Amino acid sequence: MRHIRRASVKSVDECSALETWLVQVRGRGQGIVYREARMHRARALGITGWVRNRMDESVEAMLQGSPAVLAVVCDWMRDGYSAALVGDIKVTEVEPPFPRLDRFELQPTL
Repeated sequence: MRHIRRASVKSVDECSALETWLVQVRGRGQGIVYREARMHRARALGITGWVRNRMDESVEAMLQGSPAVLAVVCDWMRDGYSAALVGDIKVTEVEPPFPRLDRFELQPTL
C-alpha cells in the first residue's frame, strides 16, 4: 500500500513520470454521485483512467498520471467529497508495462 501525500500540481503534462494506481474506496455514501464526482475531479486534473462501483458497495478506480497529481486525487477521494464517509482507501501501484489510458470514464458496476 502506498502512503498518500499531499501535493499541489496543476496537470499531468507538468510532470514527466507516469504511474498507474488501482484505488479501492470503502465507507458510507459512495455510489453513483461519488463516482461521478470523482470522474469530474480526475478530468479537471488531467488524470486518465476509469472509475466504477462494485457490488460490495465499494468504489474502484484505475488512475494514470504523475505521482503528485495522483496523490492530489487520492486526497480528494478521502476528504474532498463531504457526502461520503470514507472508512478506508487502498492504493496499489500497477507495475509497468501498463497500457496508456487516453481519457477518464465511468465503467459499469462489477
